[in-house]
Amino acid sequence: MDDTLLEQIDADIARLAADYVSKPVPELFHDIGTLRRGVFDLLRGRQHPYQTSHLYLQAGRLCGLATHVALDLGQYTAAATHSRTAWRCAESARHNGLRAWIRSVQSLISYWQQDHRQAAELARAGLPYADSGTIAARLLGLEARAAAALGDSAGALRAVEAAEAARSAVAAVDLPGVFTFPEAKQWTYAGTALLALGSRRHVNRAIEASSRAITLYESAPQQEQSSGDLLAARLDLASAHLAHGDLDGVQEKLSVVLDAAPDRRTASISSRLRALSTRLAQPAYAGSPVVLRLRENVREACARPALTNPPELPQ
Repeated sequence: MDDTLLEQIDADIARLAADYVSKPVPELFHDIGTLRRGVFDLLRGRQHPYQTSHLYLQAGRLCGLATHVALDLGQYTAAATHSRTAWRCAESARHNGLRAWIRSVQSLISYWQQDHRQAAELARAGLPYADSGTIAARLLGLEARAAAALGDSAGALRAVEAAEAARSAVAAVDLPGVFTFPEAKQWTYAGTALLALGSRRHVNRAIEASSRAITLYESAPQQEQSSGDLLAARLDLASAHLAHGDLDGVQEKLSVVLDAAPDRRTASISSRLRALSTRLAQPAYAGSPVVLRLRENVREACARPALTNPPELPQ
């Protein structure tokens, strides 16, 4: 064991985390699993105590990436297992930044399992560890989405505002990719939270937030453009236009999502598509040929294979 090897592993983790934002998951999960197994193999050997601590930090980050893989595949039980291992590694490394980040991913797992109360609690539980970087803004954005899903309008709006304040106070630099929380992603989360609040005023604010997220992502370098967040923001915009009865707007935003490659459609995107399909089936739209066509398009998209069954999930 030597420090050069630790530096190489750090570089590999940073590369995988950065690639995760813009590359399809099937291109990455094998490398994530292989590197993670290699780090745990090193922990079974002999090293200086400071190297052991660093290896636990690396193992925790790689378990966090494996959690993201399982989460994007909709394999929430596996994601929860990976996240618990990541937490134990963060505890062994005594690293607050990783502790806070793992709580944010656990909040995501609960959110997509429809346990919004636990999602909010996990986001709040991460805040005491958020001592640098953008993680406080991430946790507050997650809390806002969960609170909005619970119907807690005051709590959601308070968290949205607190996330903006937290971003203005950011000084330290995060690791790249999924370990950081860009402003565009913050606006994506805010759009989802505001849309869930339902009133016309909040829906209008959601349109502004989601539109801003898309603008920021599209103006960023290609490798920083999160395909998942771009699809999520467009689906939120489609839902917002539907709330206003603007079927042309729904069709425009939805067409981009339906044209996306199947390997870009994560479990959360599929979940949003199904939710939109349910809203399109409401009696108010029963006689609309445009809505019938949109429902059929969404049904066909949901029937096509998506990112759900890779040949190998990291163990």
